[in-house]
Amino acid sequence: MRQKLLSDGAKELTYEIREIVKKAEQLKKFGVSVYWENIGDPITKHHQLPHWIKKIVSDLALENDTYSYCPSKGVVETREFLAAQTNLLGGTRIAADDITFFNGLGDAIAKVYQFLDPASRIIGPSPAYSTHSSAEAAHAHHQPLTYQLDPNNHWYPDLDDLYKKVKYNPNIVGILIINPDNPTGMVYPLDTLKKIVDIAREFNLFLIADEIYINITYNGTKAYTLAEVIGELPGISMKGISKELPWPGARCGWIEYYNRGCDDDFNRLCQAIDNAKMIEVCSTKLPQLALPRVLGDPRFKTYRQETNEHIGRRSKLISSILGQVKEVTFNETYGAFYNTIIFREGMLKPHQTMKIKNDEVRKLVELWTSQDIPLDKRFVYYLLGAKGICVVPISSFCSELQGFRVTLLEENENELIRIFEAIAEGIREYCGS
Repeated sequence: MRQKLLSDGAKELTYEIREIVKKAEQLKKFGVSVYWENIGDPITKHHQLPHWIKKIVSDLALENDTYSYCPSKGVVETREFLAAQTNLLGGTRIAADDITFFNGLGDAIAKVYQFLDPASRIIGPSPAYSTHSSAEAAHAHHQPLTYQLDPNNHWYPDLDDLYKKVKYNPNIVGILIINPDNPTGMVYPLDTLKKIVDIAREFNLFLIADEIYINITYNGTKAYTLAEVIGELPGISMKGISKELPWPGARCGWIEYYNRGCDDDFNRLCQAIDNAKMIEVCSTKLPQLALPRVLGDPRFKTYRQETNEHIGRRSKLISSILGQVKEVTFNETYGAFYNTIIFREGMLKPHQTMKIKNDEVRKLVELWTSQDIPLDKRFVYYLLGAKGICVVPISSFCSELQGFRVTLLEENENELIRIFEAIAEGIREYCGS
């Protein structure tokens, strides 16, 4: 080419949650039955939406206006509904114009980081959710900046680590919170959130809260929103229906701007994000129209509570299995539908294996693991080849820890127990080899 085509930041764009699928698809050609524990899609794990929700969507599909454009920021009535829901929380108040819709939170995340100055950095949690860490690193042309979540303290954030990194890195302009957290399933305690707000206040930062799982909590836990704790500071909350409804295929997410008028730089960032969506005309209209009809229906609260209780029950079943495996550090989860399991120090070593009966599969796994790869990825490949279970290595979540992430989504409890007993068996065999 006449000039270099690719940005230096492009190399930071990775998404192991989907990359591992390529490996699994290769094994399927040799007859391996794959059990997908890599991605948070409730529908593929046998979740059935209630008929009344499907009826709302199908009725909207018969209305001619559904097929037209909507305002660039999103359907006005839907934004008014969402603003009213946030205002009921009693914290920061917003209006419909403080909300902008996107084609899923992935679209929103890309836009938010894209328009930051490359020298301005957002610090986020580690283990990190790949969409955030990759987008932030790509915009900065540098590796992600992270604060540590502590597996030896319920995965709560290390606030001393966060404070020091913010204090001694003047390029940091914002703090990212993922609450409830992906990939750990941790829910930020209210006091912790307030302390993070205090850090942002001290160093004149803004806050980003990915709250896609904010209404998915269980086992007696409540998640507090950014709107409830942010006070007078500027911030952005990211929300959507892909996990909560759930309707992941709708690609429908939105962001809420808090206190955008309190800082000129922050306000200009919000305006740039809105302008980017205006250039695209608008986001998909059908799920926006459905949103207030579904979330505003009195049946939805009961449905969501019952669904959360089922996830909580599955979390307990998984705890009863993996919590007994001495080779790993296991934390129970209280929000979202993931769990991150970490190998204890010294458990993973080069050349460990699991027995793989199919010679073609064994040779392929041996080829993959002959490369210079993290030790937890090596385990993940052997688990895939030996047990047909597809999980994601934690080293791919911008973390120096060694482990793997699973989901809590399998609704067939017998199947769930079988999968996690096989994972436990695989850990013991691999670490004992």
